[in-house]
Amino acid sequence: MTSNEKTITKFYTAFANADAKTMCECYHPNVQFIDPAFGLLIGNDVCQMWKMLIEKSKGTIKVVFSDVKADEYMGSAKWIATYQFSKTNRTVINKVHSKFHFKDGLIVKHSDHFDFWKWSKQAFGIKGYLFGWTGFFQRKIEEQALASLKKYKNAN
Repeated sequence: MTSNEKTITKFYTAFANADAKTMCECYHPNVQFIDPAFGLLIGNDVCQMWKMLIEKSKGTIKVVFSDVKADEYMGSAKWIATYQFSKTNRTVINKVHSKFHFKDGLIVKHSDHFDFWKWSKQAFGIKGYLFGWTGFFQRKIEEQALASLKKYKNAN
C-alpha cells in the first residue's frame, strides 16, 4: 500500500467512525473540494463541511469504502454513504467515486462524483424525481447547502 493509499484509507476509516478531526488531518491547508451538492469549497470550509455533515447525521451515517488506489500524485476510491437526509428525513444511499491529488503527503484536491438525479430522487422523493435532473434544482440545492454551511460556521 502506497503512502497516499494509506492517507485515503485513513480518511474513509475516520469518516466511517464519524471522526471529522482525523479526516481533516488528511487534508493540505490549501485543499480544494468539489461535489455536485456543495460546488467548490476551499481550505477550512472543506473540514467544516465534513464536521457539519457528521453532526447532522447524529451518528447514523454509515460509510463503506473500496477500490482505494493511489500513486505519488493522484488517487481514487469508491464509497457508499447511507444516511437520513436531514431536510426530509428520507433514507439516502449515495454511491460516490472520489478522485484525489496529493501535495506534501496530504490531499490537496478532492472531487466527489455521484448521480445527482439519483441522489435527489432519494432525498426529495417525487420533487427530486421531477426536477432533480435540472440545472435549476441543482443550483438551488447548492445554494441551500452553502447557506447551511455558512450558518454552521457562524455557530461554531
